[in-house]
Amino acid sequence: MNPDALSAALLAVIAPLAEARRPGSSEGLTAADLPLERPKNRDHGDWASNAALKLSKVVGASPREFAAEIAAGLETVDGVASVEVAGPGFINIRLDAAAAGALAKTIVEAGAAFGTNDSQRGNTINLEFVSANPTGPLHIGHTRWAALGDAIARLLLASGATLVREFYINDAGAQMERFGRSVLAAIKGEPTPEDGYPGSYIDDLARRVLEKEPELLGLPADEQLTLARDAAYAFQLGDLQASLEQFNVHFDVFFSERVLHAKGEDGAPSLVDEAVDRLREQGHVFDQDDAVWVRTTDFGDDKDRVIRRSNGEYTYFAADAAYYLNKGDRGFAHKIYLLGADHHGYVHRLKALAGAAGDDPEKDIEVLIGQLVSVNGARLSKRAGNIIELDDLRDWLGTDALRYSLERYPADSPLTLDPEILRKRTNDNPVFYVQYAHARTHNVARNAADSGVARDAFAPELLEHETESALLGALQEFPRIVAYAAEVREPHRVARYLEELAALYHRWYDNCRVTPLGDEEVTDLHRTRLWLNDATGQVLRNGLDLLGVSAPERM
Repeated sequence: MNPDALSAALLAVIAPLAEARRPGSSEGLTAADLPLERPKNRDHGDWASNAALKLSKVVGASPREFAAEIAAGLETVDGVASVEVAGPGFINIRLDAAAAGALAKTIVEAGAAFGTNDSQRGNTINLEFVSANPTGPLHIGHTRWAALGDAIARLLLASGATLVREFYINDAGAQMERFGRSVLAAIKGEPTPEDGYPGSYIDDLARRVLEKEPELLGLPADEQLTLARDAAYAFQLGDLQASLEQFNVHFDVFFSERVLHAKGEDGAPSLVDEAVDRLREQGHVFDQDDAVWVRTTDFGDDKDRVIRRSNGEYTYFAADAAYYLNKGDRGFAHKIYLLGADHHGYVHRLKALAGAAGDDPEKDIEVLIGQLVSVNGARLSKRAGNIIELDDLRDWLGTDALRYSLERYPADSPLTLDPEILRKRTNDNPVFYVQYAHARTHNVARNAADSGVARDAFAPELLEHETESALLGALQEFPRIVAYAAEVREPHRVARYLEELAALYHRWYDNCRVTPLGDEEVTDLHRTRLWLNDATGQVLRNGLDLLGVSAPERM
């Protein structure tokens, strides 16, 4: 019996009891209104409910009295072994072994689908993260957001959302001109411009550009700069995309800022031009001192924002506005932005922009701010000189250890990683601990096959050992963990769950045998335990996949 089935049984018991006490009191009551919790102390049972406390005033009874009536009704439900009333009216429910153990077969048969849910169905989401300038390699800050953003996307998709992972390419503006001049100077063998980009990666880009465009230096000066900039930009963007893919991070859309500024056919207004007009139609644009402003203070911003300067040039806020509106035009009702620690000022600005666009700032936009991350002993990039590169970290620590460690903590907490631990193949290394548990499930299955134990019988009532009850209890929680982690955008909840599950599995492994000893006969208990072993492996595998981490079969 899974939690949903138990909640449904609880509703079937409570509804007539409530109606008998006060007609109409159960109207509109659903199973979702009767949440179940896992007791911290397993001696108190498999599940606990505060339904009596929650509904006592509605039905006109004392919580403990109403709890006793509910308990008596639940005891008649198939699969419920016992029900106890505790404290002021809590209901502790214990399932019989067969009802609890049936989950093992359910998980194995569901396979990769176990844990998926519909809690986000109907939500159409644009998730933007990383969005680094295409003027240099990805660094350690981008690495944290790449891991977290991708994991959040996986959780939302597993929970039924329609979602696009998007990378906003800041490929317009002064930084691109500095980038182009830096590459061109390297091509000509000249010093890096004072405001340019240093680092040997610029020299590498210059070499690649010259190999592709050998006639570049024979062109007029302005054409040299344009060609050097655009060719180097294409190479650098390709490098960024390759770094992300190697880090197991996939984007559905790479959106160029240039698109926002580009005029349409026959000189039609650009998306930025249109954004000003559209915000003006909403009534939040005003003119002052020959400039055009958006009254963002109406929506909690600390000051109104200039969208077009008195000289006619657009501000960066104009591109933000056009981009936000474009996301809505593409059908995304909800927009999530993942930003770094130095972008706190953008929260009110973006929410105010949503309000000025006619959306609900509390519903239609979400801005997540992450804190800084550092790695003890990490060296600055030899190519870029002043950063720690994603590629260097990945080569040093490995994709799995790096991703898991970045996703194991809340995004809003500063983080320092210890490479000595992450490089260990011991239980001190959390990702190794979880992956080893998964590999152990495969080893048990291989040994079982060698001993003639197969999943050709299933007798869940035999799973009576206390470690089996604890393991099954944790396995039941996985879909709820996934749904909640998706709702609150916190992948670390999945990581911590996997560590707890791994610990319970190792304890079960130490106490319960899947393969018989010596000349012992293979029994249905061995066969049923193989189902439980394989179910645990499946959940570990599903959870690691949500974090973008591999699940090796041998270690």
